[in-house]
Amino acid sequence: MSTSISTAFIRQFESDVHVAYQRMGTKLRNTIRRKVAVQGEDVRFQKYGTGTAGTKSRHGDVPLMNVTHTTVDCPMNDFYAGEYVDRLDLLKTNIDERNLAAQAGASALGRKTDSLITTAMDATTSTIAHGSAGLTKAKVHSAFETLGGNDVPDDGNRFWCVGHKQWTDLMDIEEFSSADYVGADGLPYQGGMIAKRWHGFMFFAFSGLDVAANVFKTFCYHTTAMGHGIGADVAQDISWDGRKQAHLVVNYMSQGSILVDANGIIEVSCENA
Repeated sequence: MSTSISTAFIRQFESDVHVAYQRMGTKLRNTIRRKVAVQGEDVRFQKYGTGTAGTKSRHGDVPLMNVTHTTVDCPMNDFYAGEYVDRLDLLKTNIDERNLAAQAGASALGRKTDSLITTAMDATTSTIAHGSAGLTKAKVHSAFETLGGNDVPDDGNRFWCVGHKQWTDLMDIEEFSSADYVGADGLPYQGGMIAKRWHGFMFFAFSGLDVAANVFKTFCYHTTAMGHGIGADVAQDISWDGRKQAHLVVNYMSQGSILVDANGIIEVSCENA
């Protein structure tokens, strides 16, 4: 028996991993700023300040906004997720086995991607204390007021990742879940998604948040507040290990995340009782 995997198998496996990673691998990456094809050990994100408009006299010079520019460097990190596929498994035609292997690799890399992002989010110093309560309407109002006071755009790019307990807290808020307030088209679970836009935020349930001493850290943020660099997107290497009589399938990526603008993100703590 040949110890090489057919080109068709390799291509199909790679395709399965990419599809699984995009579908269920990461929830947070597409909600923040991204730079792809990063060359080198880090990537630089620009942070722009606010400018002031002015008038000009006839034939006079156009006034400059004098916008401040600062930079934030995000280091790239390499990650791997390997799995052995027995030689005899290649003779089997059970497509579910291959899909499971692809999904396992995609999920591992996706969880690592989200972990990079939440770790970077945790660097924010803007917080709302749990106050021995879950995710309440008062906390949503407070976050809305804080971001508005920081001139964070209310342009449809504000997100709020919450744990599943916080999602049920939201469901208990009548203004969030009742058609009397949001209308039939604004109800949660539209299209089967655990996500809903309310109060200027796109709320979505996420299982990767940190919990300590029965307190969840949720994050509300604008897309531009966070940066994510991609040096190498999800890729695969398949090699033969004669001692194990199996193929080693390695999924790998090079990525990194960083807090760009602390004014655009708030850590909202919630009691998980």
